Amino acid sequence: MPNAWKKEKASPLLLSFRGIFLLLVLLFFLLILILVFFRPLSSQNPNPNPISLHFQIPTINLPTGLPLLAFDCAASPQASPVFAARVEGLHYPFLYSLADFGSLPEKPHKNIVRMIKGKPFRRPEISSTIQEFLHGSKPTDGVVIDVGANVGMATFAAAAMGFRVVAFEPVFENLQRICDGVFLNRFWDRVVIFEAAASDRLGNITLHKLVGRLDNSAISATGAKLAFKSNKEIAIEVKTIPLDLVIPDNEKVLLIKIDVQGWEHHVLQGAIKLLSRRKGEAPYLIYEEDERLLAASNSSRKEIREFLRSVGYDHCTQHGTDAHCTKN
Repeated sequence: MPNAWKKEKASPLLLSFRGIFLLLVLLFFLLILILVFFRPLSSQNPNPNPISLHFQIPTINLPTGLPLLAFDCAASPQASPVFAARVEGLHYPFLYSLADFGSLPEKPHKNIVRMIKGKPFRRPEISSTIQEFLHGSKPTDGVVIDVGANVGMATFAAAAMGFRVVAFEPVFENLQRICDGVFLNRFWDRVVIFEAAASDRLGNITLHKLVGRLDNSAISATGAKLAFKSNKEIAIEVKTIPLDLVIPDNEKVLLIKIDVQGWEHHVLQGAIKLLSRRKGEAPYLIYEEDERLLAASNSSRKEIREFLRSVGYDHCTQHGTDAHCTKN
């Protein structure tokens, strides 16, 4: 009778199979936990929108085989420091990377002081002019060309409205500030930049740049120092390219803005095909017409107006030192 209550011993072979099975199940769940909680951070994307991490190719129709590649903001060294402020007084505001710092930290520029006080950047006149002209137009109506883009005040005014922009700027420090604005405003799908001075021929030319300033660079040494005679001037070699080489015949152009410190006539001559388009297809033209700067580059207001009439621009109005021209 005692043997009737004796527990039957399990087979050692059965124990080994059961143990292995349980061990495998345990290892499987452990592996799942590792994959879920300890996966490499590089495989995680904290921002589901990949546009914040990669530049998009702008949707601008450029000809193949261009002798000059567009400037690559993603590969450009980052300017430092960066102070960005919102431009005030515009229907379509944008962020601007301040270019003039003053003497930091003792005497910062007034625009940095405004930013620290929570005040927006004062509206540049060219930004409001660009937006006023483009108001009522659609981005599909054509691209905007910004020649002498400087730090991007005209470029960003147009891009903020959804327009595609082709910008030309030969000074590297200015290009860095444009790239800041492209990144800060998420405009990388709208703006193409060329590190070049638009002109009437392809090649190289000497540009005169003022030390300590990002504006007033000019082909003419006299023109560069007209406004800031006390600043030291240095000569740098820059690339030149005609607009007709960059803008194909089948790309609609809505507006051309030119501000190149007296070199305007050469820019216009390099765009003769573009400017010769018939009425309704020819771009509206805004260019600086400062007689002192033009004279420093051996040009004149009269010479430019005669050239424009030869390609059909028979109606120009004066707006300060700028001329606005169109075809009647």
